[in-house]
Amino acid sequence: MEVLRQPLEDRKITVSRIRCNVEYPASFMLVASMNPCPCGYYTHPTKACVCSPGQVQKYLNRISGPLLDRIDLQIEVTPLPFEEMADSRPGESSATIRERVIRARQIQEARYADIPGIYCNAQMNSKLLARHARPDDKGLAMLKTAMNRLNLSARAYDRILKVSRTIADLEGCELIQPAHLAEAIGYRNLDREGWAG
Repeated sequence: MEVLRQPLEDRKITVSRIRCNVEYPASFMLVASMNPCPCGYYTHPTKACVCSPGQVQKYLNRISGPLLDRIDLQIEVTPLPFEEMADSRPGESSATIRERVIRARQIQEARYADIPGIYCNAQMNSKLLARHARPDDKGLAMLKTAMNRLNLSARAYDRILKVSRTIADLEGCELIQPAHLAEAIGYRNLDREGWAG
């Protein structure tokens, strides 16, 4: 997994040999999952974890902080109660969600139309972040609090801005609102100190 750090960051793979370096494009979306501990029940709402705090920490340390830093969305998935699974009320349809995603992608394509090689928010550099993902004063204060409380890195800061820009696009909002930032910060589950005991 650790070898993915640079390709995730640079969107390319560099193969170095004695006489030359060759670069290959590597723009990909990493989707990964893991158990919270060896037994799988740490943080489970009803089943007891049988792992010691040391075992949990050792298990989670198999993925380094720098790699986690490069993962934009980190969410904990807990089991659904029976009542929610048996609920027959229809949720939002896939077609509706798909339309919202298409609109957000169109917004991004229009935003970056004059910038070669940039098509979506995930590709923004620092200059583009300052132009297109700058929160208002209230949002900056919220972000500062999160950065300090959660001990977030500069890379996590950039990732939160990119995700909040995307959330705003999904809602059709031109400006990033504090609610968009709060949601993006909420997706940084594994950055929280004490998450693993």
